[in-house]
Amino acid sequence: MALTGTRKWLNEVIFGTDTPAGKNFDVILIWTILVSVVLVLLASVESWWVRYGDIFFVLEWFFTALFTVEYFARIYCAKDRRSYIFSFYGVVDFLAILPSYLALIFTGASYLMVIRLLRVLRIFRILKLVRYLRDANLLVRSLWQARRRILVFYSCVLVLCIIFGSVMFVVEGPKHGFTSIPKSVYWTIVTITTVGFGDITPQTPLGQAIASMTMLIGYSIIAVPTGIVTAELAHELRKDKQLARCHNCGRAGHDSDSEYCKHCGYKLEDFDLLAEE
Repeated sequence: MALTGTRKWLNEVIFGTDTPAGKNFDVILIWTILVSVVLVLLASVESWWVRYGDIFFVLEWFFTALFTVEYFARIYCAKDRRSYIFSFYGVVDFLAILPSYLALIFTGASYLMVIRLLRVLRIFRILKLVRYLRDANLLVRSLWQARRRILVFYSCVLVLCIIFGSVMFVVEGPKHGFTSIPKSVYWTIVTITTVGFGDITPQTPLGQAIASMTMLIGYSIIAVPTGIVTAELAHELRKDKQLARCHNCGRAGHDSDSEYCKHCGYKLEDFDLLAEE
């Protein structure tokens, strides 16, 4: 059903980004979201809350009321209300106002208002950065294609952690902080990942030798998942170039961000680059 009157004007302002009014609305909205999130972060600092608690409370409800009105305005002027409500942005918009009302029942729920930061994702629409999502999809596809090898790799790492943790439990024992196998496995994971909290340290010469071996293994395997993902990424890039085919001369091999065919100079459109996907 076509929108008319006030609903049409609101739809152009709230959902549109091609008009100056729509672009200005989204820019103001993003700044409002950022300010409201900063206020939530500052309100979590006890010294600031003691001094400015009343101001934070008033501003919190001011922004909540503002976002509530905006949410229902979006529902009112949406072309398909059901689609908006259950869309990604619709759910995020709802979650942005929910914590304040939950705080009336559950203490501390208001701090969940940092969820509002997700609404800043609208900047992708405003700045026309949606075309860069193709590159993000490329990375996601690479990770998905490598999922089995990554799973096998992490399974092997987990087995190593259990083995080294069990050995350290036997060698060091509760006397040196290794009170159980799970805690020893925790130490192994911290050591292999080169985090090194230092809350548990081996004291015996044998334990220190095993710890040294664990650290070296950690450094040696840290590049394995990177190599797996890189190989899949290179494969997806090659496939992406093959799919980037010119509709004029029919030749492929263009980069995904190419604007003109490198063979005939024909203007490439998005449907050219994605024609065979």
